Amino acid sequence: MRGFRTAILLAFLMLFASLLAYGQASSTAQPQLSRLPSSANQPGDGANAAPAPILSNAPHITKQTRFEIIRDFETQLVYARTAFPMGTKGLQLKEGVITPHGVELEQTLNLWGPAVKPGDPAHISFVQIKNDHIHFEINGGPVQRKKWYQHVQISGANGPVAQTEAPVQINAHGSYVDLFFDKYVPEMSASQLRDLLYPVLDFNARSKEQAYLDTVPPKVKQAIQAHHVLVGMNQEMVLHAKGKPPKKVRERSGETQYEEWIYGESPADVDFVRFVGDEVVQVETMKVNGEKIVRTEKEVILPKPDADKDQEAKKEPEARPANPPTMKRPGEDSDDAPRTDEAPSQQRPVAPLPPIDPPTPSGPGEIVSGR
Repeated sequence: MRGFRTAILLAFLMLFASLLAYGQASSTAQPQLSRLPSSANQPGDGANAAPAPILSNAPHITKQTRFEIIRDFETQLVYARTAFPMGTKGLQLKEGVITPHGVELEQTLNLWGPAVKPGDPAHISFVQIKNDHIHFEINGGPVQRKKWYQHVQISGANGPVAQTEAPVQINAHGSYVDLFFDKYVPEMSASQLRDLLYPVLDFNARSKEQAYLDTVPPKVKQAIQAHHVLVGMNQEMVLHAKGKPPKKVRERSGETQYEEWIYGESPADVDFVRFVGDEVVQVETMKVNGEKIVRTEKEVILPKPDADKDQEAKKEPEARPANPPTMKRPGEDSDDAPRTDEAPSQQRPVAPLPPIDPPTPSGPGEIVSGR
């Protein structure tokens, strides 16, 4: 009986010791949880943190990272931060600089048309990692790829059957961007790659409007959010601020042709937004009480791609007049012709030609030959 009591007492002591040890472990773990950063307790905030930059001596990208990047970026929906030209004339990105840009990009867009505009949703359809750059195709890419059944080949007793391949067709709706590195593609994470692609693609925007507002100046952004039109905006900005106009009117004032977008109907306020080309030059507002407000002074100045072209034109030397036409070869100079760089006294005199005597016939029917 005494042994039974002793066993119960030992079991109780062991249980009490285990409970005491568990309480100490939980109390020591609590301060460790409190020292964790706030982003660990809030998963949504950690995505906005800037990723660490890629080191200059980073190793080559591994095979496992290649697969992870391709699996993560292909079939992903993003928003464009710049215009992509259609066809085989895509974009190149290196160290945050987009090529082509300025006047060259405007000429390419006018020639081939835009595949996507700033703020438009874009679909990454293909990713290819090469030696010194990563190739991203947008909205199907510039070239239509073959289907799986176009690679099928049937063989028989007399050998393989000749297969007719469909010709490669240009996809007019696709484009691409090549992200270049100095020597090779280094090891990186998906967040670091998104940060490198931010000048052309926005992975964090939740809507087309948000993606577009990140590409305009702060003053224009505030006006668009307030649905207000500023003199100096372009048509894309007005569409984001006011939407599509219910009415459009094209007229001419002297030699200037303009277009007016009309927003609103009486008895409410009516706005008349006048465009010359792609720029707002006048905003006229008719109030309900009959007050008329006209704004013509430029309220926002947008960078124009023609500015680089004008600066290059100023640096070019003045055009020299063309040389008069001549029958001489380059570097050839006639000995008989006087030189213009010599003085009149030093010019070589030209010997006069002997006179030509007119022929005199000696008789009828005789052939007369001139001297």
